Amino acid sequence: MNSVPPELLSLRKSIDNVDAAIIHMLAERFKFTQQVGRLKAEHGLPSSDPERERVQIQRLRELATESTLDPEFAEKFLNFIVAEVIHHHERIRDES
Repeated sequence: MNSVPPELLSLRKSIDNVDAAIIHMLAERFKFTQQVGRLKAEHGLPSSDPERERVQIQRLRELATESTLDPEFAEKFLNFIVAEVIHHHERIRDES
């Protein structure tokens, strides 16, 4: 049986730390989007804001490019998050 090189263990630990940070950041982001959903429901605003989404996608693509991350991947990731946020906003609206 091959032993795992210490460098691999160290890299895996770094990945685990980044994964934890991503989860914590997503939780924080969703706290804010829940507040947005409540405000939208109170003011009769639509759950989706296509112009805001377009601007955010462009912004994220630029950040991804600056960070040497595939902008297509960044866009897919944001689209997934936005779809979930819209779903939450619709649920908040329907409960109001």
